[in-house]
Amino acid sequence: MHPQPPRPPDADGPVTVGQACPVAIPGSTLITQIGELVTNEAERPLMTDAALVIEDGAVAWTGPAGQGPAADSVVDAQGRAVLPGFVDSHAHLVFAGERSAEFAARMAGHPYQAGGILTTVAATRAASDHTLRANLRRLAAEMLGQGTTTFECKSGYGLTVADEARAVGLAAEITPEATYLGAHVVPPEFAGDVPGYVDLVCGPMLEACAPHARWVDVFCEDGAFGADEAAAVLAAGRARGLGARIHANQLGPGPGIRVAAQAGAASADHCTYLTDADLDTIVSAPLVATLLPGAEFGTRHPYPDARRLLDAGATVALATDCNPGSSFTSSMAFCIALAVRDMRMTTQEAVWAATAGGARALRRTDVGHLGVGARADLILLDAPSHAYLAYRPGVPQIAAVWQSGHLAAGTVSAGTAS
Repeated sequence: MHPQPPRPPDADGPVTVGQACPVAIPGSTLITQIGELVTNEAERPLMTDAALVIEDGAVAWTGPAGQGPAADSVVDAQGRAVLPGFVDSHAHLVFAGERSAEFAARMAGHPYQAGGILTTVAATRAASDHTLRANLRRLAAEMLGQGTTTFECKSGYGLTVADEARAVGLAAEITPEATYLGAHVVPPEFAGDVPGYVDLVCGPMLEACAPHARWVDVFCEDGAFGADEAAAVLAAGRARGLGARIHANQLGPGPGIRVAAQAGAASADHCTYLTDADLDTIVSAPLVATLLPGAEFGTRHPYPDARRLLDAGATVALATDCNPGSSFTSSMAFCIALAVRDMRMTTQEAVWAATAGGARALRRTDVGHLGVGARADLILLDAPSHAYLAYRPGVPQIAAVWQSGHLAAGTVSAGTAS
């Protein structure tokens, strides 16, 4: 089922992420005079002087602009670039409060510690459903306006049965990619009783959250959960039908990659500190290595070495890790620019990782590319090339966004074909 438009941010009741003001063009739409079309298809990943046809919410045709078939409506891209909608496969959007003082302290030289998550836990527990839902919708709309048409959303700031269940339920209102992250950190009431909290995460909390989630996740790191605990959480989630994901090797070397591989996880996220054995495991498992450069920007840790991963044959995804503590950005374009500048990715590799790579991290085949039959999620850049996402960092360049064939954000001039 395709997403439906959300209600206004101050409305109550369930929503699903979509376009704030959907403009449905009846029948088929030809987007022509595309200066550069990024398809992410193996045979023709990038085309110039191209055209694309949308029909029934899907991509129906791509090819040279001069050979575009007749359609009910025509959009003139005027030489601008078109690429797939961004797929953000790692985000923490259900929270209350903010942590700007913590960010300022890190920029002044204080080290990042995972325990800062508990500040957000306290604020989230105290917040009403209305407050959490409104903030979640605001961030979802912010993502959409910046070209993100598919995103994953985690719980993890409640850490009680009731608060995790409401967080996963809220996430499921706006995305099918809802993730249960009860094993984010150990809450204060379980200090000194990590096994007791893991039992809760694997038992009553999982039972309450699993009906709303597609994924289970765990933060496998010093200060959070060790290898045995992480493995137990992922095994329990998989037994309830959830796919596995993991936060691994963010703050230092650790067992997270091995745990992910043994659990059959779709993705290992962060991958900042990798040994040669970790790299071999990622490639052979195989695991998608989801890199989150916003977190390194916000914590002053070294950026992950994307070049090393790519040269070894790993599949790499880029995501924002949007959260109030370590990476409070919803901009995939910003992450692309960081990946190109500081992680040794080419512009085309970075865009692939932010689209097709994210889709692979979510085990999705309908998004992340613009092949025939793909969901018609696409971005019109106010620029002639995808390279401008890194070439002009920090500059708004999203002219229009289509989601499932509907104009979801921005404006275009569409005429009726004669």
